[in-house]
Amino acid sequence: MKEQAIDNKELILALEELEKEKGIKKQYVMESIETALVTAYKRNFDSLENVKVQMDPQTGATHIYSLKEVVEEVMDKETQINIKEAQKMNPDFQEGDTVEIEIVPRDFGRIAAQTAKQVIIQKLREAEREIIYTEFNDRKGEIVSGLVQKADHNIVVMDLGKLEGVMPSKEQIPTEHYHVNDKVKGYVLDVEKGAKGAPQVIVSRSHPDFVRKLLEFEIPEIYEGVIEIKSVSRDPGYRSKVAVYSPDPNIDPVGSCVGQKGVRIQNVINELNGEKIDVIEWNEDPSIYIAASLLPAQILAVDIKEAEKFAQVIVPDDQLSLAIGKSGQNARLAARLTNWKIDIKSETQFREMLINAQNEENETEEPENLEET
Repeated sequence: MKEQAIDNKELILALEELEKEKGIKKQYVMESIETALVTAYKRNFDSLENVKVQMDPQTGATHIYSLKEVVEEVMDKETQINIKEAQKMNPDFQEGDTVEIEIVPRDFGRIAAQTAKQVIIQKLREAEREIIYTEFNDRKGEIVSGLVQKADHNIVVMDLGKLEGVMPSKEQIPTEHYHVNDKVKGYVLDVEKGAKGAPQVIVSRSHPDFVRKLLEFEIPEIYEGVIEIKSVSRDPGYRSKVAVYSPDPNIDPVGSCVGQKGVRIQNVINELNGEKIDVIEWNEDPSIYIAASLLPAQILAVDIKEAEKFAQVIVPDDQLSLAIGKSGQNARLAARLTNWKIDIKSETQFREMLINAQNEENETEEPENLEET
């Protein structure tokens, strides 16, 4: 150790190794250590004086300076120095200047070493968290698997290996029940930085894209881009509708997704614990697409108003309840899938509607003017 500096070449070597292996800039860590040493000095020596710490980037030598303002009359010895005293050190000093007086506090070498170690550990943790955050942030939109660590009605916490995943109640499938140590798959919806800087993955099983990614995983043609998923709508836990399309006329997109005897789609249904999945073929003609979206109901006619994105659908009388679905589920999912407003009428209702419209039209017609005789 020099007379007025704390040498630490080992620290510099460690920081250079840290920069090489972890990508943490040496200068950034040194500046953090300098800031921490100022705090450590004031705390350990119960000092009110202004101090500055400088580290030599080559040797790690740590210099501590007391900063004092040059004044005519000293009111505070901790922060001020008389101009005559200052000019003994340097004749150029004027009132209002700041003098840096190097100090070597007793036992500060030990304090500096402890502080540097703490800062390095902290920066390592921050760097590792940032690496994990970046890694999982790049995995947004992917499926991950984890073990349930905690489960209640409000939140499910999952162990994803390097960090934890959180599944809020709105991202859970309402018909499912989760238990500690269950292995659960989920869709990476978002990655957030927690209060202490630790990244946290927001996982969803209710998002429509969870179904999309499961189908992509199970059906090679989707993964390879031969078949395209145009749209997905979900009532999580109960039913999903998926619109698929292939530009290749030789490929049956619906048949490819369902598979022989439904084996392909069944794997997805099993993962969703029995949620029904309707796979329909997308068509650029909205009337054909809307008719298909209301499967399994049979459709007689679709009358569309393009400007309003409104479709009037006519179904056989015995198909009305099937087209609408329980609590309006089928119609609601079809509307979400196609992004059209859909009004469904039975054949009888439609005829009655036409008759009523005709009657109203007749009633509003003005009587013909009679000629005078």
